Amino acid sequence: MRIALIGHGSMGSLVEARAGAEGHNVAVVVTEHHDNLPAAQLAETLKMADVTIDFSAAEAVHRNVEACVLAGVPLVEGTTGWYGSRPEIEKIVSEGGGSMVFGANFSIGVNLFYRIADFAAGLLAKFPEYEAFIEEQHHSRKKDAPSGTALKIKEVVSTHLEVGEITATRAGNIPGTHRLGFDGPADQILLEHSARSREGFALGALMAAKWIIGKKGFYEFDEVMDEICSGRV
Repeated sequence: MRIALIGHGSMGSLVEARAGAEGHNVAVVVTEHHDNLPAAQLAETLKMADVTIDFSAAEAVHRNVEACVLAGVPLVEGTTGWYGSRPEIEKIVSEGGGSMVFGANFSIGVNLFYRIADFAAGLLAKFPEYEAFIEEQHHSRKKDAPSGTALKIKEVVSTHLEVGEITATRAGNIPGTHRLGFDGPADQILLEHSARSREGFALGALMAAKWIIGKKGFYEFDEVMDEICSGRV
């Protein structure tokens, strides 16, 4: 694959390194120096790529989506904090005939955790004496709190039972830890996912990039995982 990389911070650098290890070519790197570049001009730069992977900033997502649609290049959107604009972003993609896959977290383990959380919440919903809670921890540089991953866990669990406020901690260099607990009068059940590094996110993003090439539409990474879990990929 020829990859256009938007954002060259810690995640962008990991994606670049992982892409090189897999034999892919990072043909374009867009950094903060291109923040003022209009979507139409950015699109011209992106046209030389087969797919774009974006790990930049929430405020840049609208422009980046527009640019990818104009360029006819599929987009893997790894940035979080923009979900309040989801209807508008989805409209840009669908009306422009574009293709985009996004996820609160591209870690394979986290996406399996969503499925475990869904199953566990379905079981615990039959026992009203248990109450659900979510805790998450990330490095101090992460801007959004609670994280998109924690919000996704809450969304999954809330289809079965009520969840209170998410507890979010920002400190040090924590790659990411998420806990889902069910507390009852006599005991507590605790499920936890703890990332040892961000390399798993880069692996998932590249998996999504391979998947989205040749497709049209607006997808969540869940749908990529569904195909893998069902054996269709």
